[in-house]
Amino acid sequence: MRTTASSAILLAVLACAAGSAAAQMKPGLWEMTMTSDAMKNMPKLPPEQVEQMRKMGVSIPQNGGIASKVCITKEMAERNQTPETGMNQMGCQAKNHQRTGNSYSMDIVCNSTDMKGEGKAKGTYASNQSFTSTYDFKGTMHGQPVTQRSETSGKWLSADCGNIKPVAEAMPRK
Repeated sequence: MRTTASSAILLAVLACAAGSAAAQMKPGLWEMTMTSDAMKNMPKLPPEQVEQMRKMGVSIPQNGGIASKVCITKEMAERNQTPETGMNQMGCQAKNHQRTGNSYSMDIVCNSTDMKGEGKAKGTYASNQSFTSTYDFKGTMHGQPVTQRSETSGKWLSADCGNIKPVAEAMPRK
């Protein structure tokens, strides 16, 4: 259960990071890399979960991080707010979203039967082709305590997403 919880949090964090930065991002294919204390301590994933994550464009290196290719549509890049799809599916909402120049911050509040807790995300855009962000979360998932800190960086790869679906469509459905 802990493996599933950690995987779900990491996917939600990736969606959050992509969504938070989307308004400053150039549309197209992005590579996002995330390191997380939860990944460093996470047990080995079952082959089915690894395959499911690969189908979503996520690879899991052995260094406590994951790399993912993410598609940002023109509409997502033009939107001046965080897409809620991935977070809503986890029972989370972005609140107090603030922007100052090339920086953003927001609170993440989760209150569902699966996930409860609070987090803070903040980041900076070096340009419309790269960003860095941090995310801290403390709460429970499926009744298990979760404390997580992650760092995400993203860089633009191409205007064409190829077969990678936009981040809101890639999140698993409840």
